[in-house]
Amino acid sequence: MREPYTQLFVHVVWSTWDRLPLLTKGLRERVYACIQAECEAMGARVHGIGGTEHHVHVLVQMPTTVSVAILVKQMKGSSSHLVNHELRSAPEFKWQGGYGAFTVSKSVGKTVREYIMNQEAHHRLGTTSRDMEVAWEEKEGD
Repeated sequence: MREPYTQLFVHVVWSTWDRLPLLTKGLRERVYACIQAECEAMGARVHGIGGTEHHVHVLVQMPTTVSVAILVKQMKGSSSHLVNHELRSAPEFKWQGGYGAFTVSKSVGKTVREYIMNQEAHHRLGTTSRDMEVAWEEKEGD
């Protein structure tokens, strides 16, 4: 095999600064589109983006040429730049510095994607998954 063959799936989660409810529905759509475009520009394939007014989940298939840290930096940086410089959101928009990143096997990718795509309902109904939410929230609170 001349080219590497990989299936590197990562579930990434991060929140707004102080978990403020800054991501209104209309803004979320623009932010998600920006995240999608940034991933594509870096050779990553987005399988799902979802969230609420204070955090974002992304399931992404990583290329071998980009680290998780660099991809997350680009996703967060480009989306906050969009909000602050192109959409002129008030108050100033920014993400918290940290993030959670979890490897996902292809066999559970569909389950993770469905969970991500239904974030609003999970939070509204109290059906969030400890495995997909709490681990990174515990770290944020340290």
